[in-house]
Amino acid sequence: MKKIAFILCLLGSYSIAVAQFSISSNQRYLLKDGKPFFYMGDTAWEFFHRLNREQAEQYLKRRAEQGFTVIQAVALAEFDGLHVPNPYGDLPLENDDPTKPLEKYFQHVDYIIDKAAEYGLVIGFLPTWGDKVFKNTWGKGPEIFTVGNAKIYGKWLGERYKNRKNIIWILGGDRNPRNEADVAIWRAMAAGIEEGVGGADKAMMTFHPQPNEESSAQWFHNDSWLDFNMFQNGHCRDKAVYDYISRAYQKTPAKPIMDGEPIYEDHPVCFNAKDLGTSNAYDVRKFAYLDLFAGAFGHTYGCHDIWQFYSPHRESVNNPHFYWQEAMELPAANQMKFVRMLMESRPMLDRVPDQSLVEENNLYVGERIQATRGNDYAFIYSTIGKPFTVNLGKISGNQLNAYWFNPKNGESKFIEKLENKGKKKFTPPSMGYGHDWILILDDASKNYGVPK
Repeated sequence: MKKIAFILCLLGSYSIAVAQFSISSNQRYLLKDGKPFFYMGDTAWEFFHRLNREQAEQYLKRRAEQGFTVIQAVALAEFDGLHVPNPYGDLPLENDDPTKPLEKYFQHVDYIIDKAAEYGLVIGFLPTWGDKVFKNTWGKGPEIFTVGNAKIYGKWLGERYKNRKNIIWILGGDRNPRNEADVAIWRAMAAGIEEGVGGADKAMMTFHPQPNEESSAQWFHNDSWLDFNMFQNGHCRDKAVYDYISRAYQKTPAKPIMDGEPIYEDHPVCFNAKDLGTSNAYDVRKFAYLDLFAGAFGHTYGCHDIWQFYSPHRESVNNPHFYWQEAMELPAANQMKFVRMLMESRPMLDRVPDQSLVEENNLYVGERIQATRGNDYAFIYSTIGKPFTVNLGKISGNQLNAYWFNPKNGESKFIEKLENKGKKKFTPPSMGYGHDWILILDDASKNYGVPK
């Protein structure tokens, strides 16, 4: 397990403590400064590449207000990030050489990372998009990385950012390794980062794959540098990602798990808007709760218009509908704070997935009932407000307080106090598409009250 490390930098008559992230003792959750950290991410892949400093601050300020905690962004960006300059006319590398990063470009990256820290935000930092390792059938590349230069580049980044406390490192960049040669490049980059920051305990690191059923665990689960596993679900409505999460949760050694690229808001469903339409707020929040209740330690929101920072006269993909400034206010973006509010309202570190709480525990994604609990509370999510039967006695307390939590607006309503034994059927306040509800059961002696 990673230890909490403090680096003391003496500057004149005072010192600054730089704390690293760590993993909880049960190997399921992230800690920051020794306290539970809820990862509520946003996919802002083109952030460093496309926004100027004023725009960057506008975006960060609003996301902080909306309750996000992590912003995922890429140094060597997807949209021809090696050859199309940032807003200040700067390119990231000299002659596409990863061993020759250009100072002015990374000064802009520095600014954004530091500005994020001012707003209490962590940067999920991708050193490169995956098309710079291999292009596959899409992506502009060019393919510039080898084992040798990947380690040099990783070390340079690690040394540059070793004193920033608001970085989680994310390798991969939307590509699955094709073979051992690709795996070796990512391992070399990870080794370089760890060397640059001054040791493995000072770099919290994961890997962002393309959609697959095994997550980053398929290639790197036993690698010491991989601190937690990450999925991508592929932007479809019908994938049983909760089952994927559950399988990764059961792997040994135990590692935290999350979906780092779920179905985006306002995205062509399965990349087929003609037949399937575009995703909505319900699609987005449904997978947030299903994933978290299946065992994920955190979750990433995504928006089709935001990840590429769509604006006039700019290259875009898959027909975004809103300029990024408008898209920041789409409904699901403003509902993610309720996800965080609920998850932080009860002790996080003892929470486990537990489908034995409900009788209807194996329904398909469209009607799914998903359950999770701590030692003295339980959350049960009904995707369409379908009634369900709870097997009581799974948490502490002779009596339980029961509430309905509305994921659309974060409001809670007290239902009743009940005996913690036997079985009981609960019927949510409404039922149908978009009528999702969460039942909260608390050990009444704990007096947790409504989430806030």
